[in-house]
Amino acid sequence: MDILAVREAARYAINHCVGGKGPIVLEAATYRYGGHSMSDPGTSYRTREEIQEVRQSRDPITSFREKIISSGLAEAEEIKKLEAKIRATVDEAAKKAKSDPEIGLEELVADVYANPLEPTVRGVTPWDRLKHISVGKPLNL
Repeated sequence: MDILAVREAARYAINHCVGGKGPIVLEAATYRYGGHSMSDPGTSYRTREEIQEVRQSRDPITSFREKIISSGLAEAEEIKKLEAKIRATVDEAAKKAKSDPEIGLEELVADVYANPLEPTVRGVTPWDRLKHISVGKPLNL
């Protein structure tokens, strides 16, 4: 779970694909701190101690923060201020998202694929099919 390793692997994969060398598969080994859903706290098949140990020893954000500080790119206090600013931005965006009206299903399935292979997208159930619509311009394609 190394941010810089992921960046380099992604860079290699992009260059490989854009260079016409065919597709490539990236496998990212991660760790899920929480359960699968609200009904799964994630502690029935692993201990809280295991989760805490992974968070302390292999967390990619913590590791990257430590690399930045140890290499002298930033001071710990600068990082704390930046993290507080980011947290405030995310909290404000979450607050806005929660207060916005719910969008309709048609808008929800808009632009699911840049180049859809099928004209419909699966709805809530397999037999509920929603027409794929394109409203935006694909990015990085």
